Amino acid sequence: MFNKFLDHLEEWLIATLMGAATILIFISVVHRYASGYSIPYVQNWLLSLNLSWAQELCIYMFVWMAKFGAAYGVRTGIHVGVDVLINRLSKPWYAKFVIFGLLSGALFTGVVAWLGGNFVWNIAHTDQTSADLEVPMWIVYLAIPLGSSLMCYRFLQVAWSFLRTGELPKHDPGHVEGLDEVAGTPVAAFGAGVADAQGGKR
Repeated sequence: MFNKFLDHLEEWLIATLMGAATILIFISVVHRYASGYSIPYVQNWLLSLNLSWAQELCIYMFVWMAKFGAAYGVRTGIHVGVDVLINRLSKPWYAKFVIFGLLSGALFTGVVAWLGGNFVWNIAHTDQTSADLEVPMWIVYLAIPLGSSLMCYRFLQVAWSFLRTGELPKHDPGHVEGLDEVAGTPVAAFGAGVADAQGGKR
């Protein structure tokens, strides 16, 4: 139950940050170029809008998205890994190396989370604010301990799942969520039907 909630929260946060940053960048670019055209009333209104904070906010949103996206990558197995040699090992040695790698990742991200939390705690007792948004910098840096903690949890979660099932999460680059069936017809059969139709036309 907790893991499902965490999965949905993780995906919702990443999608929201990505969408909001994209929209904000689009608005900022349109504002910048549209302000250069001498359109009566519109140009004055555009020039009166202050979007100097947009770039800074986008940077912070992408930082948060990257930290939580890294945790999502561990959970779904989309991180790049060089496993040519490991896959050639016998099963006992393969399992040992996989567990060692996962626990090493958990240790590293756990240390980063601890140091990041200590850094945020110290900076929270200062008056440091961001240049344009003027928000407390501890809120911005909070992405480090939160994202790293979640990533550490994901490493441990994958390690526990591997110990129980012997399988690692895998990501199929060709798989598209929601396209398993087209109007009740399996995609493979649908694709075969299209191929046959094209062959018949020839």
